[in-house]
Amino acid sequence: MPQSEDRFDFGPAEDKGAAPTGSDSGKAAGLGHRERLRQRLLKGGAEALADYEVLEYLLFAAIPRGDTKPLAKALLKHFGSLSAVLNADPRALQQIKGLGESSAAALKAVALASRRMTRSAMSSKPILGSWQALIDYLTADMAHLTVERVRVLYLDAKNRLIDDHHASEGSIDEAAIHPREVIRKAMDVGASALILVHNHPSGSPEPSRADIQITQKIAEAGRLLGVTLHDHVIIGREGHVSLRAKGLI
Repeated sequence: MPQSEDRFDFGPAEDKGAAPTGSDSGKAAGLGHRERLRQRLLKGGAEALADYEVLEYLLFAAIPRGDTKPLAKALLKHFGSLSAVLNADPRALQQIKGLGESSAAALKAVALASRRMTRSAMSSKPILGSWQALIDYLTADMAHLTVERVRVLYLDAKNRLIDDHHASEGSIDEAAIHPREVIRKAMDVGASALILVHNHPSGSPEPSRADIQITQKIAEAGRLLGVTLHDHVIIGREGHVSLRAKGLI
C-alpha cells in the first residue's frame, strides 16, 4: 500500500518574545535552508543545484515544513537518477517512506510540463532539424517504462509533427503493429513521412531481429504509397539507437 505522507512537523509555533527552543531553532534553520536554495535557484545557472537539491525544492510545495533532503536522497538512491524519479509511476513513488500522493503529483506535474514544453518546441519546426530535441523528448517519455510501447510520429511534407500516435503496447511484431495499418493512418492524417519509435524495458536499445523485420516491412509498405519511413528509433535506459544510422533502413 502507498505510504502516508510525512509532514515533517517541527512542533509548536514559536512564542513571541521567547528564547528559541530546540524545535524553534530547527524551524528557523529549515526556513533559512529553503531560502538559500531558492536564491541559488533564481540567481544561479543551469547547474546551480545538484539533482537531490532539485528534488528537495520540488518537494517544498507538497511538504511545507521540514527537511526534504533525506527524502530527495532516498528517491535518487531508489530510482537511480533524477530522470528516473520524475518518470516513475506514482504508485512506485509512494512506496518511498515519507512520500505521499501530493508529493507524487508534484513530481509528475514537473515531468508532464517538461514533456509538453519539448513537444511544443518540436511541433513548430521540422523534426529532422531538431533531432536532439526529439531524442530528449522520447528519452524522457519512454526510457523508464516497464512495458514496451510503440509510437508512430507522423510528419507533413516539411517534416513537421502532425500526430504522435500511440500505436500499441507489447512486443513489436506484426501481432502488435501491422505495417498496412501504420501506412493507412499516414494516409488518413495526410502524412508524407513517419518515424517509428519504441522502447526496450530491458535498458539496452540494440535492435532485435523482430525490430529489423517490422521496420523493413513498414518501409516497403510506405514506398508503395509514397510515405517515407525516415527512421526507427529504439529508446532504452542505456541510450538510443537509430536503425537508419545502422544502415538497416
